[in-house]
Amino acid sequence: MARGGWVLDRLLVRGTVAAAEDAGGRWRRVRVEGVPGLEWKPGQQVRVQVGELSLRGAFDLLRTYSVWDYEGGAVELRVFTHGDGPGARWGREVKAGDEIMFKAPEGNLTLREGAAGHLFVGEETASVAFGALTRGLGAAARAVVETGDPADRLPLDADVTWLDRGTDSAHDSARLVEAVAALSDLKPGTIAYLAGEAKTCQSVKRHLLHDRSWPRRDIVVKPFWTPGKRGMD
Repeated sequence: MARGGWVLDRLLVRGTVAAAEDAGGRWRRVRVEGVPGLEWKPGQQVRVQVGELSLRGAFDLLRTYSVWDYEGGAVELRVFTHGDGPGARWGREVKAGDEIMFKAPEGNLTLREGAAGHLFVGEETASVAFGALTRGLGAAARAVVETGDPADRLPLDADVTWLDRGTDSAHDSARLVEAVAALSDLKPGTIAYLAGEAKTCQSVKRHLLHDRSWPRRDIVVKPFWTPGKRGMD
């Protein structure tokens, strides 16, 4: 066994890819079967091994993906294949029959019970978690989601305000802040879930805290990425 392989065998779960196919835009649907007994809450993520062991270490091979759904011992992922990094390449190249390894679901981007309403704000990288979180909430959920291409919009069970970014950067998006500021009918006691690019999350949080006097306890923030920084997810 390659050096570090025992770490992966002890800490990761094995499953078999049953389907890997286009899911619209730059999304790929990856269904992993043979993994019964996982404890998963909507909004949580798995860290998938996307390459071979190297001298850089076992955990440099892991990339994080929010779980779209988990049912009947099968994990459903939506993998965004933007760019040419290890995760995007894995998403494009993985195929049915491949065995993969991943960490069990984890993360605290989960629904708060007893809320008067739910508001979800983010861009593409947040929309998989939002899809899982909003499933079944229906009219109780509002969302503001920015994408670079309308083809990248995932179905959300919510009243969604879609924003088109075009070729602009998703970093520190003023569009998302402005769109949230334009929402005039949010109920007191609504929980805000902010996810995706870190600086945008902080800008939206500042608006909620300072312009709307939103209770800090009613804001859940999960930054997934920001330019030039790794390991945020």
